[in-house]
Parts: sequence; C-alpha cells; structure tokens
Amino acid sequence: HFDPMLIVPSVACLKEPGELGEKMADEFAVHSHLIRHKFDIGVIRRLKRLFESERTDVVVTVGAGDKMFWGRLAGRAARVPVILSALHSTGWPDDVGRLNRLLTPLTDAFIAVAEPHRQYLINTLGFPTEKVRMIPNGIDTHRFVFCGSQRRTWRRQLGIKPGDPVCGIVAALRPEKNHELFLTTAESVGRQLPNAHFLIVGDGSRRAPLEQIASQLTSRCRVHFLGNCHDVPGVLSAMDVFSLTSRNEASPVSILEAMSIGLPVVAPNVGSIDQAVIHGQTGFLVEPGDQPALVDAWIRLLSQPQLRERFGKAARARVETYGSLDTMTRGYHDLIEEFYGRNTRTTPAATARNMVRGSWSGNPRALTHEVSQ
Repeated sequence: HFDPMLIVPSVACLKEPGELGEKMADEFAVHSHLIRHKFDIGVIRRLKRLFESERTDVVVTVGAGDKMFWGRLAGRAARVPVILSALHSTGWPDDVGRLNRLLTPLTDAFIAVAEPHRQYLINTLGFPTEKVRMIPNGIDTHRFVFCGSQRRTWRRQLGIKPGDPVCGIVAALRPEKNHELFLTTAESVGRQLPNAHFLIVGDGSRRAPLEQIASQLTSRCRVHFLGNCHDVPGVLSAMDVFSLTSRNEASPVSILEAMSIGLPVVAPNVGSIDQAVIHGQTGFLVEPGDQPALVDAWIRLLSQPQLRERFGKAARARVETYGSLDTMTRGYHDLIEEFYGRNTRTTPAATARNMVRGSWSGNPRALTHEVSQ
C-alpha cells in the first residue's frame, strides 16, 4: 500500500521466511536465513552487505530480541540514513533487554501501536519521550468483510449446523496467549449451550499440550484446532463471537480483523485493547484471567443474536475509523519522510522527482528494509 515511487519495501528474515514470507516474496524481495545461531556475529556482515547492495535508506526492525539488536547494528555499519524500531507488545516476546536498550542512541524512533503502549515504552522501558512515536495497527477493511458463502462453507467443513453458536480465537499457540483459559471457558459455556462450537486458529509450540487438554474436556468434540489458516476472513465469517484470553497484549491485529468482519469481541483489559474494544458497545472487556466474567460474556453474546448484531455493526464502524490500513500506511510514510528528510536534507518525494528527471546521483530509490525474525 506504499506509493512505489516513494517507498520500495524489502524484508530480511533472520531465520526462515515461513509461509507468510514465501507469500510476500511474490510481491517484493524477501531475504532469509541470515543468522546461524543467537551469537552469530557474522549476521552483521550479511545484513550490512544486503543493505549496501540494495542501497537501503530506512531500516525498520520489528519486535525485540535478535532482530532489533543485529538489525540496528548492521544499519549503522552500512550507514543507513534512518533506523526505526517497531514494538508490538508490552511483554514477551517484545521484552527489550539491556543490550537492546544500550543501542537507543542508534535509533531515530521507536514505534508504539497505541497511546497506552507509547506510555509503556517511555515509563516502563525508559525510552526517551521524544523518540517514541505512535502508529496504530491497521488492517485492510476491504479484505476483512463478512462473507455469507464462506460462513456456510467453513461451517459445513467443520460439521457445524447453521444455527449453532460459534466462538473463536485467532492467536499463535504460545504461553502468553493463555489458550488454556479459552479451553476451560469453552467447557463451562458448553455445559450451558450444548450446541456451541469453539474454533482455535493458529499454531505454535503449545499445540500438543493444548490438544491434550481439549481431549479431556466434556465439550471436546466441539473444539476445533484449525492450525494456521490462509483464509482468515472466511473462518472469521464462520464465527459469531471473537475472544482473546491473553495475559498481555499491546494492540492485537486479530481483534481489528474480527471487528472488521462485524464480530463482537470479548477480550482482557490489558495493553491498549480498550482503545479498540469499547466495553458495552463493540464487545466486553474483562480482567485478565477472570474466567467467570469470560463465561458470562460469551453466554450473553452467543445466546442473544440481536445483541451480537448491534455490537458487530458498532465494531465494524469503530475499526473503519480507528484501525484501517490506510491510517497505518500514512503513519509509516510520514515518519519515514520526516527522518529521511532530517537525516539526508531531502525527502523521498524529492528523491522520486529527481529519479524521474534522471538527475539524482544518490541512491536509486527510497527503500525501506524491514528486519524480522
């Protein structure tokens, strides 16, 4: 969604590209397997060579850990004009350790995903106020639209009847997402709504133990593990309620996607979730780990179609104004242009004009390089 005359994206995955990386490679350059192990100092040389060969103007590291550390060091070694670090969580996996904090002087700006998240980066992690900017997460509201035919297809494949209520979660199967709470809540709700089904979309290290827990539940035949799913709008369309059970979050994209489909959301009141989910209007917020509150909220929504419809319409309207991809794209574009202009005494727009005239003698393009795990 960036203007290709101003910003040309490229992605560097320190490890494997994964399914998403392979899909992105159809659109733009994706480089992978750049680090051999956690202490592989050679990654600096490889990233530096990559940045220099592509004449990279902006490096954006995404998340903490190795990618944030090595990406910024390599960016400085390659004399990249702008170095930015985007962080998406208020805890693991975005815990910023001492070594990464020591590299603060190398970083032009740290990017938070909501105002409470910005305050967390300043007050808890100690980043300089003037270096912390906020760009809200955004999703493509034109792609994430309810589809009746996909709803019927997914439900038919999963053996779910048209009138059966469905609650689902889309999240990596990692400890902080607390799927155990989702499963125990599903069991309690299933006792009161015996025709309810529960969808778990995502994969990860916790899948085997979670499947073991599910096999012991009385509602086990109505819990569906779908793994990673390419058709997220379709599977969301099959749901009636979306829920997260995380211990910590910043501003989850999955919530925005569900709201864009028109689903009411039940989520823990952690991080910046309350910036998207308005309690009593687009869904319900509960205290993290409060299973009775989760059970009550799920049952209220799953058993009241009119309430679901009212909340769902409000959710769609909310995400169109709060979390659209256009808003996010503009935020990154403006930030890149600001620091590129400040550090090079020009702007991507001026660079693009000179490229068209054939008179610019510097880098052949304004390029943003994202460094991810």
